[in-house]
Amino acid sequence: MLTVGQIAPDFSMPNADMQMVSLADYRGNNVVLYFYPRDDTPGCTIEALEFSDLMGEFTEHETVIIGVSKDNCQSHGDFRDKYGLNVQLLADIEGEICESYGVWREKEKNGEKRMGILRSTFVIDRQGVLRHALYDIKPKGHAAAVLALIRGLG
Repeated sequence: MLTVGQIAPDFSMPNADMQMVSLADYRGNNVVLYFYPRDDTPGCTIEALEFSDLMGEFTEHETVIIGVSKDNCQSHGDFRDKYGLNVQLLADIEGEICESYGVWREKEKNGEKRMGILRSTFVIDRQGVLRHALYDIKPKGHAAAVLALIRGLG
């Protein structure tokens, strides 16, 4: 599990347009890195739409929004285009970013245990320092709560 105050683990993964994106690309900006289980599912769609709806305010605070799941680039592109999302979506097919951020966990649903992404969000400041680590969040209203954290960074 990551600790607030540590340097956020770097990564380099393809986005929905198959372009490589690294955390280091955004040094000098705040970064909201959120992990979600699967494209085009109810909770994940709510979360992505709410982040997209607040993008103007995040941009005013020099903040980039990056969503990560284990879906592939094509799935991300379809998801983005279907809902008009304006967040960056990264394809962590092998689970490397999920592992380094500690969000690949055993989950239980209907009495059945399986591995999956624990919906989580990390707020990373302009210097690449982890300022907030939020695990097992609920999608509804989450983007607004994260925006409040960004405003608090100053």
